[in-house]
Amino acid sequence: MLIVWYGRRPPVPPIGDHTLNAHAAGAVQHPAVRPEWLARNREQAIEPDLPIIDAHHHLWGPPRGTYLLDDYIADTAGGHDIRATVFIECKTHYRADGDPLFHSLGETEFVADAAARAAARPAGPRVAKGIVGGADLRAGAAIRPVLEAHIAAGAGRFRGIRNIAAWHPDPAARGSIATPPPMLMLDPAFREGFAQLAPLGLRFDAWAYHTQLAELRDLADAFPGTPIVLNHVGGAIGIGPYAARRRHVEETWRDALRSLAHCPNVHLKLGGLGMRLFGFGFHEGAAPPDSARLADAWRPWIETCVEIFGAERCMFESNFPVDKASCGYTELWNAFKRITAGWSAGERASLFHGSAARFYALGET
Repeated sequence: MLIVWYGRRPPVPPIGDHTLNAHAAGAVQHPAVRPEWLARNREQAIEPDLPIIDAHHHLWGPPRGTYLLDDYIADTAGGHDIRATVFIECKTHYRADGDPLFHSLGETEFVADAAARAAARPAGPRVAKGIVGGADLRAGAAIRPVLEAHIAAGAGRFRGIRNIAAWHPDPAARGSIATPPPMLMLDPAFREGFAQLAPLGLRFDAWAYHTQLAELRDLADAFPGTPIVLNHVGGAIGIGPYAARRRHVEETWRDALRSLAHCPNVHLKLGGLGMRLFGFGFHEGAAPPDSARLADAWRPWIETCVEIFGAERCMFESNFPVDKASCGYTELWNAFKRITAGWSAGERASLFHGSAARFYALGET
């Protein structure tokens, strides 16, 4: 089902304006991370020898707070075998001058430096072994030199682009801090820019709500040679007008995923369920949830995703530090392990490690 916007659309930022999808004044805010609250529940890692690639996390600086390399490594120190990670763009450390189309290069430079420092450590995860950056694909073919510059700045780690499309006409239904224009994935200029990805060997991370998955299906059909991975189990909205319509959301979301799964170039990330968007409300509790409670809440969503896409096209993600507002890093991965405890060794190997390694071409980890 395509959501069509009738009447006057919100203003669209000019091409190259890095406020597109940015953390803007008055936009949705993610719940705050509270270290003292998280400290009320600390678990030991279960199955500590299971290899993991964290397929989706961020690093950032002001104005969103500070979550840098050492902060992320500290979160991973709970005993899970985190072999490597994939950094996903979050509009941090952008350049402040020069051609606006190239401002996002600052983020890739910042992350590539962090990745080199992580690789130089004698132990620990290879943080940002894959880098997914930002670029305004609405620039059309003019975005190609920007993409080439990202590849060079990534020093062998750059793997793709995320251009967030998550938009809904009702502000109460928006769970992302991004502020994209409506129907971005159907924009001809965006698609002209999107066409530049595959010739450069780049992938696309898609972030959209469940109400927009028909648009993503249309994009995937139009570009069957471009690998696409949908973030956060497909963005099933559980807030605002959808909070009391869970059954309707589940049915609509499930049907949209089934349609999307017909596109063999599309993969799916399992995570992000700690975000306010999904309506679980863990961040509002007196104490953080333990992994058993997380597993009970998340199991139906994870099982449905894997049933539809298959384990070889799904990968687990932490979405840290965003999901850190709802649970600890160790508890999050414990929950994923609990959910899949009875699954085959092959399925688990794909979900925790293999699918991300293949999709992002990470090599040995």
